[in-house]
Amino acid sequence: QVQLLESGGGSVQTGGSLRLSCAASGDTYSNYCMGWFRQTPGKEREGVAAIKYLGEPNYANSVKGRFTISRDNAKATLYLQVNNLTPADTAMYYCAAARGGFYCPPLTTRNFNYWGQGTQITVSP
Repeated sequence: QVQLLESGGGSVQTGGSLRLSCAASGDTYSNYCMGWFRQTPGKEREGVAAIKYLGEPNYANSVKGRFTISRDNAKATLYLQVNNLTPADTAMYYCAAARGGFYCPPLTTRNFNYWGQGTQITVSP
C-alpha cells in the first residue's frame, strides 16, 4: 500500500496562491491514479482534481481555470497549484490514491483507496 504526506497549506488573502505537495512512499507510484480532495467542517469531502500516471488531469468545475494538478513520477510527488483563491476555497485538502495508474475513477471518495492526513488552506477576505 502507499503512504501519503501532504504539505504546503497555509493562510492567504483572497486572490492569493499556494502550491500543495503530496509525497508518496511504500509502493510503486505508477500503480496509482492520484487525486486531491477537500473538506470543510460539516460537509462531505469533495473531489478537486485527479491525474493519471501519464497525465490527463480532470477537475471539478468549481476549480477549473484556477487549480492545476501535476505529478512528478520520478519523485513520486503530486502537486496542486491553487491560484486566485477565495474564502470558498478554505478547507482541509487531502491527497488520495486510487489503484490503477493508467485509469482514474470518478472523483468520489469511495473510489480512492489511500489518504493523507491533510493540509489546511485558509483564505481570508
